[in-house]
Order: sequence, then C-alpha cells, then structure tokens
Amino acid sequence: MADQMKKGMDMTEANGLTLLEEHRAHGGRIMFYEHSSSVLELPARFGVFLPPSAEQGGKVPVVYALAGLTCTQETFLIKATALAEAARLGVALVTPDTSPRGAGIEGEDTDWDLGTGAGFYLDATRQPWAQHYRMGSYIAQELPLLVEAALPLDGARRGIMGHSMGGHGALVHGLQAPLFWKSISAFAPVVHPSVVPWGKKAFSTYLGADPAGWRAHDAVCLLEDGYTHPAPILVDTGLADQFLQRELQPQHLVAAAEKAGQALICREHEGYDHSYWFVQSFVADHLRHHAGILGV
Repeated sequence: MADQMKKGMDMTEANGLTLLEEHRAHGGRIMFYEHSSSVLELPARFGVFLPPSAEQGGKVPVVYALAGLTCTQETFLIKATALAEAARLGVALVTPDTSPRGAGIEGEDTDWDLGTGAGFYLDATRQPWAQHYRMGSYIAQELPLLVEAALPLDGARRGIMGHSMGGHGALVHGLQAPLFWKSISAFAPVVHPSVVPWGKKAFSTYLGADPAGWRAHDAVCLLEDGYTHPAPILVDTGLADQFLQRELQPQHLVAAAEKAGQALICREHEGYDHSYWFVQSFVADHLRHHAGILGV
C-alpha cells in the first residue's frame, strides 16, 4: 500500500501537480493540488476525493463537480457531504475552481457574480477577459487530461455534475460532448442563461453583446439546436429557492428537453432553497445516478 501511494505521488509530481494538502476521509483520501495551467496562463487549484477502492489497484470512475458563484475548489467537497456515498460507491470526485485567480483585470473583484469566482465555465472572447478566462477549455480539456494521467481515474467512465452556475456548466459541457461526459446531473442550475440577469451580465461581458454568440453556452439553446445526451439527465430544484423565478427557470429546460426528445428527470422539492443544505439532501441520489450510468 505504501509503495502504491508513493508511486501515485511520483505520478502527480511528474504531471506538474503540487500537493497542497491531504486528508483521510471515509476510508479514502482528499487532496488539493495546484498546477500551472497552460490554458488559463495562471496557477490553478482543484480538489480530488479518491475512494478506498482507488488504493486497491485499477482505476475508478470519476465525477467532476462544478461549484457555483463565489465558490472555490473546496466548496463542494466540504459542504455537499458527498464523500460517504462516493466512498461506498467507489466513485472519485474532482472539484475545479470556479474561475481563474489573480488575472489582474480591472473590475474582476468588484461584483460577486462576475469575474473572480464567476467564470461560467466558458471561454471568454472579449478583451480583457479572453486571455485568462478560459474555464471552458480548462474543464473540457486540460483538467481531465491532467488529473486522469496522474491519478487512478477511469476516463472512460467520466461524469459531470454541478450546482447553480456549476449546474449550468455541467449541462452545457455534458450536452456538447456526450461521448466525453457519460453522465450529467445538476442542482438548481441556471438552465437558460441567455434570458436571465446572471447570464446576460456574464455573457455580454465575456462574449459580447450579440445573443447569437451565446447559444453554445446555454443548455436550452443547445437542446433547441439539436444537442442531446444518450443518458437521462437528472436535475433537482427547490421550490423555495430564492433564485427560482429570476435566474433558474427550470421550465425552459423541461420544455426544450421534451421537444428534443432528451430524457430528463426534473424533480422539484417543496420547502428547499438554493443552499448546500439542499445539495446535501439529494447528493446521494445524484451520485447513484452517475454510478448507474457509469457502470459501477
């Protein structure tokens, strides 16, 4: 076991990962890493939970969990209480940051819903954001290839999930690349960012004023434009969510999925809000959803 762990440490170092901290949890391990991102052109951090089965040889399925506005790579692992079920199922979790850090762009730290902590998991095309705000390519390419080369993660059994802005990211990335992301789920996602305040603000800033350029980053628009996923998509929303009517509007996703023939499990929960108390309540369901599709 010690030799196996040392080999794992050697692999992460060889892949340019710096281990910042490590903790035992539910028989597995939580690690937080930093690396120099060629896509973001800045240092980037992410977290990993490896279940106990990852230390028994072979590779384990992995779900990437995207957090929401103002969050970091730590938020989901600390607040979602997902680790016990992930350990039981033998599923690894990877949690990226929500934006680049330290880009030095004027105004990136002014508003909580734009800039730092609010990358929206897309590649900005407008200056001065375009150089560093490339979380789309980071999630779609750099991070999975990097972490799966360094750790015992099975890229053939890879899923994606998210909360709020992260739910938007999970839906968009999953629909855009259904062979890459084999399973999708979301908590309280921003399903149609092109028509709600958070999305309009971010998209006009990062992508420009023309809504035609926003469609590739909007789950409802992707479904309208013919993108579908072969597996059912699971979405949970709380009916007491303070952002339900203004920002989330899940009815748009339901309508678009029905028209596109996309299998969608869209559940509404009386009394639940937008917080991680809501996420905690149903995260085991989501992990079992992914495990079933990924063949655990």
